[in-house]
Amino acid sequence: MNRRRFSVIALIALFISFLGAPLITRADEKTPEGELRVGMEAGYAPFNWTQKDDRNGAVRIQGDKAYAGGYDVQMAKKIADKMNRKLVVVKTEWDGLLPALQSGKIDAIIAGMSPTAERRKEVDFSDPYYESQLVIVTRKDTKYAKATSIKDFAGAKITAQLSTFHYDVIPQIPDVNKQEAMDNFPAMRVALESGTIDGYVSERPEGVTAESVNSDLKMVEFDKANGFQTNPEDVQVSVGMRKGDSDMAQVNQTLAGISQDERVKIMDKAIKDQPATDETQSASGKKENVFVRILKQNGSMFLRGTGVTLLLAIVGTTVGTLIGLLVGVFRTLPESDNSAKRGLQKVFGWLLNIYIEVFRGTPMIVQSAVIYYGIAMAFGIDLNRTAAALFIVSINTGAYMSEIVRGGIFAVDQGQFEAAHAIGMTHGQTMRKVVLPQVLRNILPATGNELVINIKDTSVLSIISVSELFFQGKSAAGTNYMFFQTYFIICVIYFVLTFTATRILRVVEKKMDGPSAYVRLDDVEVAVGEDK
Repeated sequence: MNRRRFSVIALIALFISFLGAPLITRADEKTPEGELRVGMEAGYAPFNWTQKDDRNGAVRIQGDKAYAGGYDVQMAKKIADKMNRKLVVVKTEWDGLLPALQSGKIDAIIAGMSPTAERRKEVDFSDPYYESQLVIVTRKDTKYAKATSIKDFAGAKITAQLSTFHYDVIPQIPDVNKQEAMDNFPAMRVALESGTIDGYVSERPEGVTAESVNSDLKMVEFDKANGFQTNPEDVQVSVGMRKGDSDMAQVNQTLAGISQDERVKIMDKAIKDQPATDETQSASGKKENVFVRILKQNGSMFLRGTGVTLLLAIVGTTVGTLIGLLVGVFRTLPESDNSAKRGLQKVFGWLLNIYIEVFRGTPMIVQSAVIYYGIAMAFGIDLNRTAAALFIVSINTGAYMSEIVRGGIFAVDQGQFEAAHAIGMTHGQTMRKVVLPQVLRNILPATGNELVINIKDTSVLSIISVSELFFQGKSAAGTNYMFFQTYFIICVIYFVLTFTATRILRVVEKKMDGPSAYVRLDDVEVAVGEDK
């Protein structure tokens, strides 16, 4: 293997190292002294929600210009004050709360989480800071709205949130048509309004909220004899912390100082203060287009989410294309005559094949969870959330682009390689001056397709709570309860982004192709349609 071949290998290794370097902070990084990092969805009103300002005691969300409000936030403030720490709200998807806690990205979960026996195996829970009862939220225009017992829901299509005990109690309903669990409450409310399900299991505060802001929904309550049979800890809500955390005693001491009456007042105020209630009241006072109202309320969130989506898609596609080109060039290197160098070349080729097969053969949402949470849990390496997202999109795109580049290289006639070598050009010169210019044009449509795919697929990064467009839209829908309208706006924004990207790439393709035909006029070659 000559010096040029080693240069290509070194360049690939250096590029990957450079890409990964900014992601790693310190393996033993702890919470900054004086801070209490609390994880919550910020989309489960009235326990927690997202709003655009600090009204009613809301707290700024880490890495975002939005604020978190609700019952959980007020309880978290009391705990942080007692501990003489600054409260930092880390907006995290429900499925990501436990991994975030275990990996050290947050110090506590205060998100309406019940201390079930299964969860106690993984984390420690405080004394309960709220106790509720289970209800079923259904539509007001169905027969189930008049139910007085869970038996009245026999045959109904019922679901609940994924990874909650709410889903586990559904079989207590006789002959129930148990549906697949859903990721979050906004998704369940959309399914309920569309008729996909007949109801979902929830807790009373959420049911009160749903009923108060949407006149089409009905919260069905049950007495003890006719309702769900639960353990006390199932209907309690507690603070989750890492196993053996020494701060747990202080948290319990703080909670013990909050009377039951005060807790009820805080919850009642949270129900009254949530943004959905404000929008309902404003809508009843004056006529205003609902889409205009949503944009006024959440336009800045959508704009920031759009910016993050474009950043991830453009940078990820660009870096991924560079990775694909480097891998593609390496794969065209002829075997060295030296056995040791040839062996090294094969080993590196096998590693590249593993990389390509793994990242092409697994979903990006799984890759995101493994890289962001798995590395932190396994090796204690803390990754910056946005940088990790850029890394994930880039290496995922790189795996696909490497195969696209390989196809582009094969599309170049073999005779051009032979002709270049016949006139004395080296392999590197052949690739740079003859092959790659044609490859770039050949792969341009596929590269554009990858950009469009990345614009849409960045939505899966909500699993690691990256504030891209879909994540912001879901937060808004969970707050304003106008699901169809909010998701329709998000759909339009995605379409505008992909349509614009497609049109721009078409223009670039035409520019690279040049004129379609040439004519010879007065012994001067002139492009058709161009000035002489």
